[in-house]
Amino acid sequence: MVVIQNPVNDSSINEQNLIDTLQSVITNLGFETSELLIRIVNKNEMQNLNKTYRNQDKPTNVLSFSSDLPTEIDETILGDVVICSAVVREEAKMQNKAFDDHLAHMAVHGVLHLLGYDHIKENEAQAMEALEIKILQKLDIENPYT
Repeated sequence: MVVIQNPVNDSSINEQNLIDTLQSVITNLGFETSELLIRIVNKNEMQNLNKTYRNQDKPTNVLSFSSDLPTEIDETILGDVVICSAVVREEAKMQNKAFDDHLAHMAVHGVLHLLGYDHIKENEAQAMEALEIKILQKLDIENPYT
C-alpha cells in the first residue's frame, strides 16, 4: 500500500497517479503487500533532513529512509521516500523534462534505495540505473540518463 503525505499542499502533483504508479512498481518488484510512504516536502524541510542524515546543508530532490522494524513484527514496511517537489520541479525545467516524469523517476529512485540499491560504486550505479530505465520504460517514461 502506498500512502502520500503532502503537507505542502502541492496541487501540481497528481497524488492518485503517483500512488498507482508506485503500487505498480512495488508489485512488479515482488513487494505488493508492502507499505510505502511518500512525503512531499518544501526546501526547508528537505534541507534539514539532508543536513541531519547526510551532513549536506542543502536541499536535495529525494531521500529514502528504510523501515527499521524488528523482525518479530510481522509487517512489511519498505520505509519512507521524501521528495522535495520544488527541487524536482527546478531540475525538470533545467533538464527539459516533464515534471510528472521526473517526479516518477525520483520516486522510483527512492524506492530502489529502500530495496537496497545504491549508486556509490560504479557497478552499483550501473545496475541501479539500468533497473530505473527498465521500470520507467514500462511507465512510458524516456530514459532519464540520456
